[in-house]
Amino acid sequence: MSYILILMIIAAAGAVVYALVRGLIAFANMEPGDVDADGITASHKKQNEMMFARVKYQAIAIVLVVLLLVLAGGQS
Repeated sequence: MSYILILMIIAAAGAVVYALVRGLIAFANMEPGDVDADGITASHKKQNEMMFARVKYQAIAIVLVVLLLVLAGGQS
């Protein structure tokens, strides 16, 4: 069971890194002229989307680590 949790933690950490890199790429490719009707740039929307995705994946990783620690503590 712990091996499955470890693989899930690694997958969640990989998703965190992916969302972080996508957000940084959106930040680097910011185009001030690419504005929608609300005055928000497309890259700003992508940055916010990736920030929320990163926070979500970090929360999932933390829950998985806590679950792994609880299960490991019960085995000793």
